[in-house]
Amino acid sequence: MDWRQTLAEHDRWLRAIVFARVRDTELVDEIMQEVALAAIQALSPPCDTHKVAPWLYRVAVRQVLLYRRKCGRRKNIETRFVVRRQTLRDDEDSRDPLAWLLASERRTLVRDALATLGPHEAEILLLKYTENWTCQQLANHLGVSRSAVEARLFRARRHLREAISAKSPPVFLEFRDAGV
Repeated sequence: MDWRQTLAEHDRWLRAIVFARVRDTELVDEIMQEVALAAIQALSPPCDTHKVAPWLYRVAVRQVLLYRRKCGRRKNIETRFVVRRQTLRDDEDSRDPLAWLLASERRTLVRDALATLGPHEAEILLLKYTENWTCQQLANHLGVSRSAVEARLFRARRHLREAISAKSPPVFLEFRDAGV
């Protein structure tokens, strides 16, 4: 089956289906790419031309649901991160002002550096340090080997250090002679 031609024939109404479910024109293109990929990679696509449209409809709906699930997972991770961050802030309020200021600046610096990383690097660092997952737990959840997780963590930490050092202002120390 020529999937390029088949998907082009059904593109307009499939886009309408996807748009009706996500209500965002920018997301439609992203999800339609997933629909095309799922259709091409399907192990048992329909052979009957009359069954292609209903099958593509189900594929499109499934891809929308998978996209929503992925967004929900990301939102849960972000929510837990915000709650933990707020808890840390509440604990820091009881400290002295200088410690609070330094911790606040450090958080801002790390947050800005984390934003420069790719999504996979940021995800693995957040899961490792906000969820306190071990390398084995990360490997089980991500579906990769433990050594792959360790390598990814190593690279992500290195990129985070580089981003932090690029963003942090140079430190100048001024020494004064107290006796003069």
